Amino acid sequence: MGRFTLIIGGARSGKSRFALKIGEKVGKDRILVATARSTDPEMEGRILRHKLERGPLWETFEEPLDVVSLLGSFQSGAHVVVIDCLTVLLSNLMIERKYEDEELLCEIDSLASAVHKSPFPVIAVANEVGMGLVPAEPLGRRFRDLAGMANQRLAEAADEVFLVTAGIPLCLKKLEMHDE
Repeated sequence: MGRFTLIIGGARSGKSRFALKIGEKVGKDRILVATARSTDPEMEGRILRHKLERGPLWETFEEPLDVVSLLGSFQSGAHVVVIDCLTVLLSNLMIERKYEDEELLCEIDSLASAVHKSPFPVIAVANEVGMGLVPAEPLGRRFRDLAGMANQRLAEAADEVFLVTAGIPLCLKKLEMHDE
């Protein structure tokens, strides 16, 4: 079984950079699963910046909805997979598939199970959105609450959890052996 590392943090906290740094130490065959869609010029610029930061040593797969199937398609071996970002995946499922809350959390549970069973290490990035203002709109509050619940479920399933703030990673949970 591969190790599952969850990295959470706010916007521009350094969480993606930290995930890549861990990935570069863990595996030679590096895969990045990008969940964001290029929807406007600003987002296109963000995606391009991230690609340039990763460089040519990372093979990128863009999958905004079905990350579980994509993970299942990767061959075992020396891979390390970074998923960036689970919060964007949650948003995509909410908006595009119009999932209800329980369906969204079931999808997160399926992802956690697939990651736990994978033969290669998986490092997943997620946003911590619950430390800011209470959103004014019901959809924003629903998203914030679901992201918090998803992060809790993923953190429970993870072997290691880091919170990154101001570019500094704080270890919240250390590697533990799971009983099989």
